[in-house]
Amino acid sequence: MPSMRRPGAYVCGIDAAMDVIGGKWKVLILWALDERPHRFGELRRGLPGVTEKVLAAQLRELEADGIVHREEYDEVPPRVEYSLTERGTSLNEALLPLGQWGRSQVLGLETPEPVLSP
Repeated sequence: MPSMRRPGAYVCGIDAAMDVIGGKWKVLILWALDERPHRFGELRRGLPGVTEKVLAAQLRELEADGIVHREEYDEVPPRVEYSLTERGTSLNEALLPLGQWGRSQVLGLETPEPVLSP
């Protein structure tokens, strides 16, 4: 189910997509979660420079947009894991050409990025 934070305000599909992935850390969160589910602390350590407050806010937004799933386990101590939803996986697949463009046009690397698993 599509979620819109600005109903009727989008000019095009890119505008709507950028609303979902906008923010300094969201694309990096998506990249990390593509590998496997992560706990909050793992994500924070894997993204040097992100604060707990910002990471929590960006994860909440991605969860509200149906991109990230938050799983709480009834354990002591409490455990929470974040993973990609089907929608999040499809977003990562859509971002793959953008990553390839950045590698070749900005970083000057000719080797392709790894292909996301289906």
